[in-house]
Amino acid sequence: MAASSFGEDFMSVVTDRLIKDITRERHFHFRLFLEGLLIGACSGIVIAVFRYLLSASEDFRPYIYNIVANDFLSGSYGITILYISVFIVLAWLLLWIVRNEPMCTGSGIPQIKGILMGKMSMNWASVLFSKLVGGVLAIGAGLSLGREGPSVQMGACVGQGISRSIIRTRYEERILITAGAGAGLAAAFNAPLAGVIFSLEELHKGFSPVVLMATVTAAVAATTVTQLLFGIAPVFHIGELELFPFSMYLALIGLGLYIGVLGRIFNPSLLLAMDVYDRFRVKGIYKPLIPLALAACLGFVLPEILGGGNRLVDALSVNAYPLYFLCILFVGKFLFTAICFGSGVPGGIFLPMLVLGAAGGSIFSNLLVSFELMPAMYAGDIIVFAMAAYFAAVVKSPVTGSVLIMEMTGSFEHLLPLICVSMTAYMTADLTGGKPVYEELLNRSLNKADGSQDHHLGRRITLEVLVESGSPADKSRIMDVDWPVDTVIVNIKRNSQRIVPRDNIQLLAGDYIYVLINEMEIVSVRKLVEGAVLPKR
Repeated sequence: MAASSFGEDFMSVVTDRLIKDITRERHFHFRLFLEGLLIGACSGIVIAVFRYLLSASEDFRPYIYNIVANDFLSGSYGITILYISVFIVLAWLLLWIVRNEPMCTGSGIPQIKGILMGKMSMNWASVLFSKLVGGVLAIGAGLSLGREGPSVQMGACVGQGISRSIIRTRYEERILITAGAGAGLAAAFNAPLAGVIFSLEELHKGFSPVVLMATVTAAVAATTVTQLLFGIAPVFHIGELELFPFSMYLALIGLGLYIGVLGRIFNPSLLLAMDVYDRFRVKGIYKPLIPLALAACLGFVLPEILGGGNRLVDALSVNAYPLYFLCILFVGKFLFTAICFGSGVPGGIFLPMLVLGAAGGSIFSNLLVSFELMPAMYAGDIIVFAMAAYFAAVVKSPVTGSVLIMEMTGSFEHLLPLICVSMTAYMTADLTGGKPVYEELLNRSLNKADGSQDHHLGRRITLEVLVESGSPADKSRIMDVDWPVDTVIVNIKRNSQRIVPRDNIQLLAGDYIYVLINEMEIVSVRKLVEGAVLPKR
């Protein structure tokens, strides 16, 4: 159908304003620049508070374990009973938070992807508060969960909150949500470039000048805030790394294959843990209590695997642990992460993934050194490369993983080996049928949804999409594309030229088109414009 024929029916004040924003690019870009600064500064403050509370809890936990252990050994048991009671109270609080705000469960990244796809919605203020408090309680208590997923979601909440406070269009709100998410990741890890690339590669799923403008500004502003408070040092303190020689790149291929296999089993393990909770009908307070009880016990026997684990990465790079203990760390962290995440409490898997990669890389380097296949001086390099490889295998975003690890470790001269090992791990996981973890988690959530959010959706929004070469829209006239019902082509940008959409206008690869659609049709429109089709024979 001729999508543009519906234009007169839907051109409201908001739509007129939208067209003005699209056509007045310089003004719109400058506004996004200012809004990005505001979102980045606010996100940086929120994430700084989050990071400070989690860091304080990591410093506090060892003292608690010593006090409880001394009390238990002395035979008085009063503090021990209080210790157990605190974990029961924490389980009740986490249950109450999750029940009152279901969108705060788990990582938060799948939820943001669902919102940007038009399949979910959120109350930004409620999610922001619940994620902050719930994340501090869960991760601070020692659960093997990361701060990055919650940071991404809280940054997105800030973006949505500012958008609605200053009354922006839904098109602009999606940009600001993406910018806030990138700022959250940047602030969590002091990694502005990784925050930008993650927003484009994982959330937006493509390049967009307007998204880039807002996200870069927000990520830099957020990182500036956190660096003013925490310093400019990288998150991981691995120390000076040796330049990895080309003569040992064969070891990188082996490392990529090995980590790719380890990463391949991570996603099914998470889904299995979630299914086990459901299959055995673990509900109510028992769901958060199971991982909390394990954390309460592990603090006395294997405290290294508690919390996110960034300090474990530092320890692996400086301590020569025996091979058997490295295997215990990897298996323990792997299983405990699955149990914690499966319970549905607020907390991410980003940092635990990197820790698992570091532990797996430490095992690999230990074996190479033991068999005299590699000098011990390169063990730190292998740990860093393995983190990027594990991320690439699990998330299926090799560029984000490489840049993230480069920024988090300060190893800027190791980009080539990082990309090499990340692509090897990515291909290993891909060829064995691995899927992106956040997409699998999102699909699971959508499949379990009961339609309770449907009343929030179905709104009309404007989507910016890039016509890909070989897509159904490429070289097709607007009238010949099978658009969803009530779709309006608002504008077309070809290079620096603006084209008024008419039925007989032919779309070409590289065109940016602005489409007014029902929010539920985002995926359908993206398939028409960005999805490849087989060439005609």
